[in-house]
Amino acid sequence: MSNGTEYDERLAVPLRWWAQGTMLVATLWLTVVVAVPGPTAWVVTAVALVLVGLALFWYGDARVIVRDGWFQAGRARIEVAHVGEVAALDADQTRLVAGRDADARAYLLLRPYLHRAVKVEIVDPADPTPYWLVSSRHPEALADALTALPRTR
Repeated sequence: MSNGTEYDERLAVPLRWWAQGTMLVATLWLTVVVAVPGPTAWVVTAVALVLVGLALFWYGDARVIVRDGWFQAGRARIEVAHVGEVAALDADQTRLVAGRDADARAYLLLRPYLHRAVKVEIVDPADPTPYWLVSSRHPEALADALTALPRTR
């Protein structure tokens, strides 16, 4: 979470996704055990369980970090000196900025299970990206961390 001007958040998938993934694998097991009795059903189920677990972990492993004058959202990273206005958005504002009012050049790190986000204006003249839209469980804390850092250029 937040510590002064530092911020660190992992956009982990919710517990219900893990439960649904487990139910999906259980359904697969029921289907396979009827069609192919014996250890094959267990091997197929074990492989499916590992693949679902890896996919959920990978998807939820995106991090949002503000530290040492840098802002990182997923794989993208930018110096805070190139950050302009920062706005914490509620669910309705996020839906509009990600949909109807979206700019195709924007960098998006959105997760469907997180309904709030932070819009971060990019003021680097060499970067064609007008803003980043980043999902967060704590958009106010992320916005505070970004605005608290000095903007030296």
